[in-house]
Amino acid sequence: MTRREMLAAFAALPGLAQMPSAAQTRRPKLADYPFQLGVASGDPDPHGFALWTRLAPKPLEGGGMPAEDVQVDWQVAEDEGFSKVVASGSETARPALAHSIHVEVAGLRPDRWYFYRFRTGSEVSPTARARTTPTIDATPDKLRFAFASCQHYESGYFTALRHMADENLDLVAHLGDYIYEGKGQDGRTRKHAGDEIMTLEDYRQRHAQYKTDLDLQAAHHACPWLVTWDDHEVDNNYSDAISEEAGVSVDDFLTRRAHAYQAYFEHMPLRFAAKPVGHEMQLYRGVPYGRLADFAVLDTRQYRTDQPCGDRTSVACDGVFDPKATLLGDTQEQWLMQRLRRSPAIWNVLAQQIMFGRADRDTGPDVTWSMDQWSGYDVARKRLLKFLEDERIRNPVVLTGDIHSNWVNDLKVDFDDDKAPAMATEFVGTSITSGGDGVEMDDNIRGILTQNPFVRFYNRERGYVSCTVTPSEWRADYQVVEKVSEKGAPRITRASFLVEDGKAGAQRT
Repeated sequence: MTRREMLAAFAALPGLAQMPSAAQTRRPKLADYPFQLGVASGDPDPHGFALWTRLAPKPLEGGGMPAEDVQVDWQVAEDEGFSKVVASGSETARPALAHSIHVEVAGLRPDRWYFYRFRTGSEVSPTARARTTPTIDATPDKLRFAFASCQHYESGYFTALRHMADENLDLVAHLGDYIYEGKGQDGRTRKHAGDEIMTLEDYRQRHAQYKTDLDLQAAHHACPWLVTWDDHEVDNNYSDAISEEAGVSVDDFLTRRAHAYQAYFEHMPLRFAAKPVGHEMQLYRGVPYGRLADFAVLDTRQYRTDQPCGDRTSVACDGVFDPKATLLGDTQEQWLMQRLRRSPAIWNVLAQQIMFGRADRDTGPDVTWSMDQWSGYDVARKRLLKFLEDERIRNPVVLTGDIHSNWVNDLKVDFDDDKAPAMATEFVGTSITSGGDGVEMDDNIRGILTQNPFVRFYNRERGYVSCTVTPSEWRADYQVVEKVSEKGAPRITRASFLVEDGKAGAQRT
């Protein structure tokens, strides 16, 4: 179908006439179809969810919208044909927020699928679906969700996201590196538009370029997302107000961070509570899924102290053992501990960015740890793991992204004691594309597995992890694609692991 034929078909759908008229304020004159970045939902609760879209008829030309407010109507229905509309309204798309829209839908029924769409003037968005969560006192039979991270546009095609969209999931957790900040490079599978991004306009354009990817849109259209960032949404390996690059002042970096945070909010399905104020943005939060699972979505970038021995992998220096070093900051850490202590959930999930397992990354005689991960902040790492152990937090499961490789780790307070029992499980998901076409096995992988007996699985293929959670067990399926340099690679379930209720540690099935 042509675009005009598609719009005519939308207009003929039942229920469209029930949408409020955008002509109440102005019928905008648009250069092209305004919903080219798709739509999205996120942060569901028992009675609603956040909805998102951005008007951008010229996505890589500043968006292509007039510098004025434009009314956007939205609609939620029980059926895809919109014959049973249950919620609707209007919002104003403003130039100050790049003509993005955030809607907090309320008044819906728990644990149900809904369909939604937007309209401005005569233009109608794609239809997508979202699901409310069970009530806080309900224990559903099952939750199916996936988690992913690290989708570098230039490194390959987002084929894995298309497979994710086809899995009929209830939820997706994205753990960071949604975009990458580097300048466009020739000779790669695809090319970033522009130089390294620094200004608000730069960050908006980069987000828009990623959002034009139809596989990414399909994954957003399939179900609600929980999003958090890592470093590349701003600058590689940054820590709080400290840039990766030497010589950048705190004031200059915080200005860049403010631009990045605003653009992130403008392009994510977040609630209004996350709207940034200057260079600060409240992103850590809790999202319960009844009594089955509780997601603590964390932020390990905005509040951390600087990496102690540089930001690479190295032999530990004294700074690794600094008791004042932190990844979460005092306020977030206390919030997390309080939430975990009070949680009624069967599964307590930390959706975060960087690996907890203290892996020796040198396959020779030296012992080296990543200084950008929890292993570079040894006291903070041990404090949190000791809390999980001492408080007997039920079934803690850590979800991790960042490092472009798959891992399954048994977590323990003392990694030097090979006989110490596991007290939590960590599932680390590889990248969607970052790193290019992956590797299933090589000598380095064999060496890492030999050096680190707490590691149950490790490889460097591309993909994501899909999880099926029930009251009695957690199943993690490591989904991979052999190539991202070419479109259409099939999905392969490379490995599957089970964690039983009350028994920390993963077993391969």
